[in-house]
Amino acid sequence: MERMLGHLPALVHAGPRSALVVGCGAGITAGTFVLQPEVQRIVICELEPLVPKAVAQYFAEQNYGVLRDPRTQVVFDDARHYVFATREKFDVITSDPIHPWIKGAASLYTREYFEMCKQHLKPGGVVAQWVPLYESSLAAVKSEIATFFEVFPNGTIWSNDMNGPGYDVVLLGTAGPTRIDIDALEARLARPDYARVAASLRDIRFNSGTDLMATYAGQGPDLRVWLRGAEINLDRNLRLQYLAGMSLNSNASEYIFEDMLLHRRFPEGLFSASDLHMKILRKALRL
Repeated sequence: MERMLGHLPALVHAGPRSALVVGCGAGITAGTFVLQPEVQRIVICELEPLVPKAVAQYFAEQNYGVLRDPRTQVVFDDARHYVFATREKFDVITSDPIHPWIKGAASLYTREYFEMCKQHLKPGGVVAQWVPLYESSLAAVKSEIATFFEVFPNGTIWSNDMNGPGYDVVLLGTAGPTRIDIDALEARLARPDYARVAASLRDIRFNSGTDLMATYAGQGPDLRVWLRGAEINLDRNLRLQYLAGMSLNSNASEYIFEDMLLHRRFPEGLFSASDLHMKILRKALRL
């Protein structure tokens, strides 16, 4: 999932030059941007100074040495404060906070936070948000997705099934309508300067751009009925923190994912592709 969180928005974008990564962790999401040939600046916002030190020592191979890369800047700050205060805008913003039932983490899933991220996108920019389905409940997941779609009404959902169906998902949001040209995406991945990106995708079982696009799991307009009545997580109430806390140690991820997929439709306006790639994609999605 960490690589998907970086690769998806970077490839949906026409050619990102800057990326903000909220949360360092093992540095794997940030490391995907090292491989992107157009990227000139990578900002990692991390609250705990000890995390990047450990990452640099133990996970350099997996994160492609991102913390030694001259394009990388690590900012030690609360993510909410940094996104609020910075004047910089980015082509890609990825947010991979810890589970929302951890004290304080729900503030990185609020409508106000997503609005701040949207305001710090450059034209054509993409926001990617991690949402866990495991150790969660249907009500909590609906709250997270509905809150994101309030700010990005045409947002999309992409699933990670490596640890089982619907283990967790990535939400993608853009300021305007999203259009993904699969033929252009495949052409990018075939270029010599994208060889490391293609290899990184193969490492996580995506042998083509079409394979990656086949993780599509839904979009805002199709899920309005499913999300009706979902709690919107706001700064003033942080309801998600309590919803998520009641489902700690639950094992309903597969059920949540299957329930969501009942409302998925083939997104005619999202993808453009040759007849061959479109046929492959429809077959993979079974739509």
